[in-house]
Amino acid sequence: MRNPLKAIVAPFFVCFAMQAQQLPAWEPGFLDIHHIQTGRGDCAFAILPDGTTLLIDAGEMSETHKRTTSRRNAPLSPNNQRKAHEWIVDYVRQFHPSLSASKEIDYALITHYHDDHFGEVDSLSAYLPEGYALTGITGVGHYLPLKKLIDRGFAFPIDLKDQLIQSQARFTNDAYGMISTLKSYWNFIDHHSEFNGLVNEPLRVGYKDQIRLNYAPHQYPEFSIYNLASNGIIATGYGPGDTFSLFDLGSYPGENPLSNAIRIDYGRFNYYTGGDIAGMGPLGEADPNSVEAHLAPVVGPVDIAVLNHHGNRDSQSPFWVRTLRPRVWIQQNWTADHPGEEVLRRMQSQQLYPGKRSIFSTVMLQGAKDVIGPRLDSYASQKGHIVVRVYPKTYNYRVYVLDDEDLKRSVKSIHGPYESR
Repeated sequence: MRNPLKAIVAPFFVCFAMQAQQLPAWEPGFLDIHHIQTGRGDCAFAILPDGTTLLIDAGEMSETHKRTTSRRNAPLSPNNQRKAHEWIVDYVRQFHPSLSASKEIDYALITHYHDDHFGEVDSLSAYLPEGYALTGITGVGHYLPLKKLIDRGFAFPIDLKDQLIQSQARFTNDAYGMISTLKSYWNFIDHHSEFNGLVNEPLRVGYKDQIRLNYAPHQYPEFSIYNLASNGIIATGYGPGDTFSLFDLGSYPGENPLSNAIRIDYGRFNYYTGGDIAGMGPLGEADPNSVEAHLAPVVGPVDIAVLNHHGNRDSQSPFWVRTLRPRVWIQQNWTADHPGEEVLRRMQSQQLYPGKRSIFSTVMLQGAKDVIGPRLDSYASQKGHIVVRVYPKTYNYRVYVLDDEDLKRSVKSIHGPYESR
């Protein structure tokens, strides 16, 4: 028997395919969060309800590494005619709410000091007379003025500016040049602080007033950004600035556990993102002493969760999945290692939490498809920029997927509306 609904819906999709649509413009009251796909690391650009802008990470892995140029890694998107930071700048300029030419960014948040989150200085990097190279966040900040740059600081749990620390083998043998990139980053901060008014400060864990609406906060009292974790220091949830620390001064568990994590709250809507924190032990067991395990009760249930560590197999523990139980998962991906097949099983598990869930990824590599197989068909989208749009008053939201190979970034698909909790 003929399906009448199919007859009604089919012409819409034919029309949609023939005439590409553009993302409707941001309007005051909307919360837009763009997850930008470059193939070189994480980057999200948020337009808050009053037009305040927030950039979360600006990854740029080096084109000199075999890892980057192999089939294991995504290609540079939309093409290799520009570098990753230049594509981020181009994207932000297209969707920035301001009509002025400067396109300032009110807040930039760097989760931690890995190349796929803040950039990497290499032999191809252009060095400026000011002493910094154009890569990742320094490249973005060179073209788009940053007002406030927030990171995890440099002094805890070890002092990264200490030359004795820098001379340790774990840093001198680092193929991805974290210290050399940090030195460029510090020069960038020094220069723009002196000449352009840049403010640099570490994330203040346990507070909701560091990243705030700058232009009309009184119109949106139901909006806030909660600083959840930084350097293994975790908010307790009991009051402003009340925290506890997982790591002692002088210890260094690596960059990932030190990632900054925040929750964006808009009325009933909640969104979580936390860099590369993890929750699984080295043998595949859930780690009760991990950052995920301690942070999950503070985060609580959310509507949207960005996958920790890109969906690497050391992340999304059963306790984490069961506690957050998001309606939408977003995976910022660049390699065939992600997602871990067991991570996908936990995300999809009806035993961990019941109900529907939609999973979106900025890209999916063929290697992952070959290994995991049909289970990946459950993804709502496997390629493209992912835009979350939350509407005022109802706080319901849609997810738009934009074509990452199209310089106009036309809409590929629209999902929702989803109802906030």
